[in-house]
Amino acid sequence: MPINIPNLRLHNQHLLTPTLKDPVDVLKSLVAIQAQDYYGAKWAIAQRTIRCRDSDVEDAFTAGRILRLHVMRPTWHFVSADDIRWLVRLTAPRVNTVSRHYYGKAELSDAIFKRTNRALTKALEGGRHLTRSELREAIKRAGIEPGDSMRFGYIMIRAELDGVVCSGPRRNKQFTYALLDERAPSARELETDEALAELTERYFTTRGPATVQDFVWWSGLTISLAKRGLEIVGKKLRSEVIDGSTFSLSARQPTTARRTTNQAYLLPAYDEYYIAYKDRTAGIHSDFDQKTIATKLVFDAPLVVNGRAVGGWNRVSNQSTVTVHVRPFVQLSKSERNAVDAAARSYAAFLERDLKIEWL
Repeated sequence: MPINIPNLRLHNQHLLTPTLKDPVDVLKSLVAIQAQDYYGAKWAIAQRTIRCRDSDVEDAFTAGRILRLHVMRPTWHFVSADDIRWLVRLTAPRVNTVSRHYYGKAELSDAIFKRTNRALTKALEGGRHLTRSELREAIKRAGIEPGDSMRFGYIMIRAELDGVVCSGPRRNKQFTYALLDERAPSARELETDEALAELTERYFTTRGPATVQDFVWWSGLTISLAKRGLEIVGKKLRSEVIDGSTFSLSARQPTTARRTTNQAYLLPAYDEYYIAYKDRTAGIHSDFDQKTIATKLVFDAPLVVNGRAVGGWNRVSNQSTVTVHVRPFVQLSKSERNAVDAAARSYAAFLERDLKIEWL
């Protein structure tokens, strides 16, 4: 039987039949979830758990069980407190290498970063959680010009990559930073090969079937490190040639997953179902290609039916109601539209709001 890539990916990413109960368990499985869209990333976690609400994810974030920082490519990611340190140490050297040009443009050197890291540590030590603007002032008091948003942004990113800071709890709706040593004192520490093996195995277990090029894109690692990871993991993964390309997945998993008919997902922007792959063709309706679907979505998140993007959606929310706008790019059957309606109801339940659906 031919391998159904979308079906297997939905299964391995805990979307097909969610069994996880704790938001943190999603990160313990997937390692990281892209999270520059904070509210969308919370929904990404919830869709992979059973009856998870927005408040459940927020509580885990407030408690420091889920942390948020720049890592890997780099962009904002959710990671667990257990994984944060080894993941940063493994991927930061590559990020610093590719960012060196931008550090230079912002007139930031390693010597300046040492000073800014010391200033941030002094400002945050003792369990203090400070906002970006408050830390900007702390940098000024240390005699360093924080500069424009780009320069200060790189100061904070470098502090994350150096293992100095990570997210603190939100103050009302403002994000704060905390010291990593204080926020995740029990975070695991792994040697380079251990960390590389951990990342490789968990990526292909939860994102497989995937190619080494997909892994390089997602992790930000070099191709040589990615191949080294595959060598270390060895027989824990297996390879399958599909349409002339080599895909890897866990050796413990079957090559088929339970088939479902007309199952729909309102995925957030940057969901791991798409962002985890360089080539996203398998998750796109056959009428479109990767460039076309991205152009059509623009600011909409993907509407997915039976594992393939068939349109977009967005939401408008107030204190009591969420309005979900659905914009399919193809003609959907009655049963497919019913599946989309069910997905929208799940989203309203996650927000604990009444639902209004508008088909555009």
